[in-house]
Amino acid sequence: MTKLLLKILLCLCLSRVTQGRGFKHPFLERASSFGGDEKAYDYIIVGGGTAGCPLAATLSQKFRVLLLERGGSPYGNRNVSYMQNFHISLADTAEQSPAQTFISTDGVINARARVLGGGTCINAGFYTRASSRYVRDAGWNAELVNESYPWVEKQIVHWPDLAPWQQAFKDGLLQAGISPFNGYTYDHLYGTKVGGTIFGKHGFRNTAADLLSAGNPANLQVLLHASVQKILFDKRGRKPAAIGVVFKDENGKLHKVFLSNRFKSEVILSSGAIGTPQLLMLSGVGPETELRRMKIPVVLENNFVGKGMSDNPMNTIFIPTKKPVVQSLIQTVGITKLGSYIEASSGFGQSPDSIQRNHGIMSAEIGQLSTVPPKQRTREAIDAYKELKKDIPYELFRGGFILSKVVGPLSTGHLSLNSTKVDDNPSVTFNYFSHPEDLRRCVKGIKTMEKVAQSKPIKALMEDDEYTISMLLNMSVKANVNFIPKHTNDTQSLEQFCKDTLITIWHYHGGCHVGKVVDSNYRVLGVNNLRVVDGSVFVESPGTNPQATVMMLGRYMGLKLLRERLGKAA
Repeated sequence: MTKLLLKILLCLCLSRVTQGRGFKHPFLERASSFGGDEKAYDYIIVGGGTAGCPLAATLSQKFRVLLLERGGSPYGNRNVSYMQNFHISLADTAEQSPAQTFISTDGVINARARVLGGGTCINAGFYTRASSRYVRDAGWNAELVNESYPWVEKQIVHWPDLAPWQQAFKDGLLQAGISPFNGYTYDHLYGTKVGGTIFGKHGFRNTAADLLSAGNPANLQVLLHASVQKILFDKRGRKPAAIGVVFKDENGKLHKVFLSNRFKSEVILSSGAIGTPQLLMLSGVGPETELRRMKIPVVLENNFVGKGMSDNPMNTIFIPTKKPVVQSLIQTVGITKLGSYIEASSGFGQSPDSIQRNHGIMSAEIGQLSTVPPKQRTREAIDAYKELKKDIPYELFRGGFILSKVVGPLSTGHLSLNSTKVDDNPSVTFNYFSHPEDLRRCVKGIKTMEKVAQSKPIKALMEDDEYTISMLLNMSVKANVNFIPKHTNDTQSLEQFCKDTLITIWHYHGGCHVGKVVDSNYRVLGVNNLRVVDGSVFVESPGTNPQATVMMLGRYMGLKLLRERLGKAA
C-alpha cells in the first residue's frame, strides 16, 4: 500500500509540474523551451516510444542525446496510469490524446501512440519475450539479447495476480489441449503460460518512459510536443548524410537541431511502423513517384519505403457471464502449433471517468454502426446512434472475451502519404487475409477458441450454459468493432466469421524491412548517419505480444552502438 501511495504522490507531483514551464526530471522539457540553435548532439532520436526511451537512456551513458517526442508526458494522466481507464485513451479522439486513431483502408479501426513511452502507455500490458527462433532469424547476438531483456524487466515488469476470468481461461486452455502448463514465465514456449505485465499490483501502469530514469541526466535531454517535420541532409558527398532535423514545438514554432561533428553521430528514427516510413518519405527518402506526387524533393529513391506493412488479425468470442467479472487485460496465453495465439480479457473498467463519457463509435461500451452499410454512415447517423446508445449501463457488458491472434502474418500491404503534414495519418493498407495461409490459421484459432469456450471452467462462469457455439459467434459478430459489412447469420462459415469480426491487437509492423530499406544493423541504405530502431524493421511480430522485444531492441541497439564506438571503455 505504501508503494502505491508513493506512486500516486509522484504522479500528482509530476502532473502539477508538467503543467508549468519545466518538468520534474532535469532532462524533460517542453519543446518550446528549446533555445539551442548552438547545441549539437551525438544522437538525435526521433520518437520517445517503446524503443526510443530505452535507446536514449542507454546511449546517454556516454554520449549527448536529444530525444524528440511528438506527444506529451504520461505522468499525471489517469487514462494512461490506471488499468481501469485502459479503454478511454484508445477512445479519446482529442488532438492531444495519447492515442491517435487511424482507420486502415481495410476498414479496421486502429491506433498509434502519441505520448512519451509510446505503445507501452496505451496497450494491454502483457510482457513476454520473442522465441529463440525469432532471435536467431533476426540475426541478433543471443548473449546481448539475454542481457537486454532483464534490464527492462528489473525496472518495470511485474508478475500478475491472476483474475478469476484468467484463472478459468488458463484451465480452459489446458482442457482444450494447449499443454503443458509452463507456469509463470517470460519465455516463448508452446503450451499455456502466465506472462509478465507492466501493471503493478494495484493496476498502476509502468511504461517505457520510466526507463529514462536509467539515463545520464547530464547527457540526456527530452523534448515533449516536439513534432519532427523532416530530416535535414547534406547532399554534397557521395551519399546524402543526415545532419539534423526540423521540429515544431507546441506553439507551432519551427526549430532546427544538428548533430555534432563527432565521428558516427546519427539521427535515429524510432517513430514506429507508421511514423518512421512516413517521416522518411516526408524527408525525401522513398518511392520517387510517391514523392513527386506530393511535390517533395527527392533525396534518395527507395521503392521499398512503406512496403511490407503487416498487422496481425485478431478475432474474439464474447462470453456473457452470470455476474460482472473483475476487469483483467492479458495475463495468460496459449501458444499453439497451429499458427495462432489464444489470449483473454474480461470485465469493464468501473471508473468514474468511464461509462459516463461518450466516445461515440470509438467507444468500447457503445460499439459501432454494425447494422448500417458503410456508405450510409453519415455524421448525422453517427450522432443519432450515439444519442440513442450513450446511456447503456455497463452491466450489459459483463462477461469476458477469448481472443485469437494470427501468427506472422503473411499478408502484407503498404503505406502512402495523404498529405505533407506529419501530424496527418498516412494511408495504410494491411490487406488482411490476402494470403490464404492467414485465413487458414484464423479458422484454426477460432476452432481452438470454441474448445476453450466449451470447457468446464468457462462454462461455470457462463450466463447460460445452454449457449451454443453458433449463438456465441453471432453475439461476437455484433460485439466486434470495424467498418466491414457483416454477415450476421453466416457463422457456419468460419472463414466468413474471421473476415466479419476482424479487429486489430495493435501489433502492426513493417515498412522499413532489412535488406530493402535498412541493412542488418538498421542503417538506412544509401544514406549516412541515419538509422531505424523500431518495429518498422520487423517482418513478423515478435512473440505473442511485441512490447518486450521492442523495448529490448532499444536497449540492445544502445549497447551495441556503445560497444562499437568505445570498445572496452563501454
